[in-house]
Amino acid sequence: METGVLMVGEAGLLLRHGTKRQATFLELFYDVVFVFAFTRISTRSADVLTSPYGHMPSVVAMGLGKALLLLLALWAVWHLTAWTTSQYDPFHHRVQLIVLSSLVASLVMGVAISRAFDERRLALACAYVLAHVSRSLILAVSLRGERDRRSHELRMLTTFSLTGALWITGAVLPLDWRLPLWLLALATEWITARAGFPIPGLGRSPAAKLRMEGEHLAERYQQFLLIALGEAILVTGLVYADGTIGTSETAAFAIAVATTVLIWRIYFHRAGQILPEAITKSASPARIGWSTTDSHLIMLAGIVTTAVGYHLAIEHPHGDTKATWIAVILGGPALFTVGRARFEHEVFSRVSPSRVIVLLTLAALFPAMIHLPPLASAGAAAVVLAAAAIADARRARGRPPEQPKPSP
Repeated sequence: METGVLMVGEAGLLLRHGTKRQATFLELFYDVVFVFAFTRISTRSADVLTSPYGHMPSVVAMGLGKALLLLLALWAVWHLTAWTTSQYDPFHHRVQLIVLSSLVASLVMGVAISRAFDERRLALACAYVLAHVSRSLILAVSLRGERDRRSHELRMLTTFSLTGALWITGAVLPLDWRLPLWLLALATEWITARAGFPIPGLGRSPAAKLRMEGEHLAERYQQFLLIALGEAILVTGLVYADGTIGTSETAAFAIAVATTVLIWRIYFHRAGQILPEAITKSASPARIGWSTTDSHLIMLAGIVTTAVGYHLAIEHPHGDTKATWIAVILGGPALFTVGRARFEHEVFSRVSPSRVIVLLTLAALFPAMIHLPPLASAGAAAVVLAAAAIADARRARGRPPEQPKPSP
């Protein structure tokens, strides 16, 4: 048995309080699946925007809404698996089975993304439900000697069994029912998770009572943001390599790469670096863990949207300007900034003025960019992010590193 593991019944799943470790190779291998899955979401979204109906706001809203639902589903599978490996011994064969099950389910979901609301809908729904139900079932069976944790897993098992029925029903019923039922299932999962998975007769699971290895969870979030940035690089490279390589396309490609680097720099500037320390210092690591989950989800959505904007700018640097295209090109960095501002508040209990200025500037640019080609919008967004990165560097110059101050 690994050092730092506390035997519980016959399972030996729990980590002793204070145990510190890094992500296992299996966890990092699992992350690679999401580069593929997120690329599929980016491609699906770009196809919606470049279709003959891409100028119609209602069509674009429906197409991007479906892509967002798929992104939320993938994120739900990933982050609950990350929480599992942050609470239990990752070298235990049952925990590794959970990770492998989630890996296969995520891969099936990624394959199904392009036709997730049509002929591959049942594969997507079954894979999603299997990932959640199998995780909770394995843990509920294994934690026979740990009453509180077993009750928590039973609550999760009950919740995901009920929402799983919505996912499967939505896949079987006609299209008009599919999106509402899947949205209802996701909303139910999100709300019940924040409420401690309340189940009549079982009560709820207070976040403060969940023991976990906070530094590991923080590092998993950091690694996942890098995966999202890797997906953005992959999209950029594929679109540039497969298309016409002219001066304008090359300029758009260079802007896309620069924007990716800037997002990386802004995320990891201090707050991103000391997230593990912030979670460790928090009075309730599980509470700040749940909160940063949402912040990273917003940043992830921003990065994926930015990747879609790269796709448009590289393929059509001087194409017909559409309001929906400009909204995506400027909206991706704006969405990332919203998540980064929220994340900053969680780590330091304050928000830098530069985050607000970035959002106001991107919003102010929208009317002007309507009259300019997509390349100009991509360049403008990169300049705004560069200004934010410079402001971060100037604020930190000559000062001691700011220490985390998570909200109580």
